[in-house]
Amino acid sequence: MPLSIVIPVYNAPEELDACLESVHSTVHGPIEVLIIDDASPEPGTGAVLRRWRERMSNRWKFFVNEENLGFVGTANRGMSLAPGDVILLNSDTVVTTGWCEGLQSCLASDHRIATATPWTNNGEIASIPVLCEANPVPPDLDRIADILRRCGPPCYPELPTAVGFCMAIARSAIDRIGMFDQALFGRGYGEENDFSVRAREAGLRNVLCDDVYVAHLGGRSFGPAGLKPGEASMQRLLSRHPHYLKQVQEFIATDPLASRRSELLDALQRAGVALG
Repeated sequence: MPLSIVIPVYNAPEELDACLESVHSTVHGPIEVLIIDDASPEPGTGAVLRRWRERMSNRWKFFVNEENLGFVGTANRGMSLAPGDVILLNSDTVVTTGWCEGLQSCLASDHRIATATPWTNNGEIASIPVLCEANPVPPDLDRIADILRRCGPPCYPELPTAVGFCMAIARSAIDRIGMFDQALFGRGYGEENDFSVRAREAGLRNVLCDDVYVAHLGGRSFGPAGLKPGEASMQRLLSRHPHYLKQVQEFIATDPLASRRSELLDALQRAGVALG
C-alpha cells in the first residue's frame, strides 16, 4: 500500500522549518510528502515554504488553500489527494529516525488497525514519561527513538482514540468510514476522536505504535488561530458519542500502558538517556 505524509500548515514558520528538516532527514524511498498551506497570513511561513519548494520540488508536493479551511478541511484535502495510507503530521512536530517505517509496519501488522499514534513528549494518552502531561522536548531525540525501537518487539496496545499530532491512518479505514467530519467539527478539535470512535464501532482498532517516538511542541501551528479544545468541541463530540469521555477517563485511570511505559523508561535510564 502506498504511503503519503500529509502536513497541514498554518503559520509558525520556525517550527515548520524544523519539522520539514526532520522529515527531509528521515523519509526516504517512494513515500509521498504533501504539504498544504492553509492560507497562512504570516509572511515568514510563505518564505519557509518557498525555500523548501525550491529545494524539494522534484520530491515533495506543495499546495495552498485559496481560503482558510482550518485543520479539518486541510487534513481532508490531504487525505483526498493521497492514494493510499496516510500519516497526518502536525507542522510543530520533530520526527525521528525510523518513525515512518515504524508507523508503516504498524498499519501493515493487522488489517483491523485504523489508526496508529507514536509515543511523544506532548500527546495526552501517548505522552511519555508522564501520561497526559506536556513533558519537555528531550535533547537527544534520535537516541531516544533508537532505544525505544530496540526495546523488544512492539506490542501495539489498544488506544481509545488516536492523538492528532501524528496519526497514521489506513486507507482501508478511510474507505470504510470516511474522512474527518467537517460539518460537525468545523475548523478543528474533536475530529480525530470522532474518527477513532467511528473506527472502533466499525470493528477496527486504534493503537499505540510503541516503538516510535515523535516530539511535539504543541499548539504552535493551528492553536494560535483560536482552535483550542474546550466545552463546545467536547459537547459536539459527546452529542455523537455519549460514552466517549467515560471511556477515555477509564483508560487514564487504569493506565494499561503503564507497564510498557515503565519498560521503556528503564531502558532509557540504563542507557543514561534523559527524557527531559
